[in-house]
Amino acid sequence: QVQLVESGGGLVQAGGSLRLSCAASGGTFSMYDMGWFRQAPGKEREFVATIKWIGSGTRYVDSVKGRFTISRDNAKNTVYLQMNSLKPEDTAVYYCAAGAAKPGYAYTSYGYDHWGQGTQVTVSS
Repeated sequence: QVQLVESGGGLVQAGGSLRLSCAASGGTFSMYDMGWFRQAPGKEREFVATIKWIGSGTRYVDSVKGRFTISRDNAKNTVYLQMNSLKPEDTAVYYCAAGAAKPGYAYTSYGYDHWGQGTQVTVSS
């Protein structure tokens, strides 16, 4: 059973940066596609970014392209989300997710089997 623990959330002013980390344990991290999702109050959980289990293939939701970067360090069993030029609309609880490696990219929660508890990101205007 894979366990995921996010960290790095907090309060930041608009235009600032944060780096989220997600540490994995209990599984073969390098065999999982990893994703970040977020959920704002009163809204559904939405896809943010994903990275393939091997290589550097990544995909992003349009609203974060050019501002967010997902990366992974398989030696440290950790996936990161570097968030720059943050906007108030980025305010949400951010969740890390892991899914068994499969062809293509997973853009919905159905593509992931394991979830972290979430970390709050608040961007003030």
